[in-house]
Amino acid sequence: MYDPEQLRTFLAVAQSLSFTQAAASLGIRQPTVSQHIRKLEQAVGRPLFIRDTRTVTLTADGEMMAGFARSILAAYEPAVGYFTGSGLTGRLRFGVTDDLALTSVPKILRDFQQLYPRIALELTVSQSVTLSRRVESGHLDVAFVKYNTGERHGRLVRRDRLVWAGVEGTRVQFDRPVPLIVYQAPSLSRSTGVQALEEAGIAYRVTCTVRGVNGVLAAVRAGLGIAIFARSLVPEDLVELPPTSGLPELGEIDLVLLTNPRAATGAVDALTAAILASGNPTRRVGR
Repeated sequence: MYDPEQLRTFLAVAQSLSFTQAAASLGIRQPTVSQHIRKLEQAVGRPLFIRDTRTVTLTADGEMMAGFARSILAAYEPAVGYFTGSGLTGRLRFGVTDDLALTSVPKILRDFQQLYPRIALELTVSQSVTLSRRVESGHLDVAFVKYNTGERHGRLVRRDRLVWAGVEGTRVQFDRPVPLIVYQAPSLSRSTGVQALEEAGIAYRVTCTVRGVNGVLAAVRAGLGIAIFARSLVPEDLVELPPTSGLPELGEIDLVLLTNPRAATGAVDALTAAILASGNPTRRVGR
């Protein structure tokens, strides 16, 4: 039987491809990360990573272990919760960005409530900046948000790439300003897109400013312009615009869990474990 703690460490390294980042996201020392990986490789009997002084890469066996590790933890965490965590009580205030709220996160929360029926779960859906501030001010216990890479202060769930998206058949015409659909400021995707266009010397105009993801989707589907999404969150009826469209690259973002250090640790740890054990909580429902 593989040690769940070693499996969590393995997945953190597999997601970030960095022992240093994995240590930071898990809140442990880098030598501990190396020790967990070494013990897991000994248990498996095969190397899971190829590493040198600069890079970390999964081996073919490591790729397979990533899938197995998620499956093992997905079964392990609910079992632990059922037999040891069902006595947890109290209130848990959870925040999530509106685009992540359209993924499998609601199912995770539903399963969590079944495992911990005596925890009163309160949900807030808003933008990353607002949720981060509410965690800092003590008004939220946990938040699932988006950060620019390198700016995160929480636990890394996964890294994603920002992309341009529009309706099928969208063609960008550079003889006129690029029509943009954006969130109200402050917005990570808005600031990233505007900065990228200005640095590339590409003219743009904001055709629609919205408060939430449903407004973005409605405007894009109506053909009012293009918008920016995390790649894993692009709806099936929209298309990612390829590099040949001439639009600038937007870079990556981190999807992280922020926690309030003053919150009750039992409920916070249980929800954090449930989200991490889900493997890919940003998977679109139905995809």
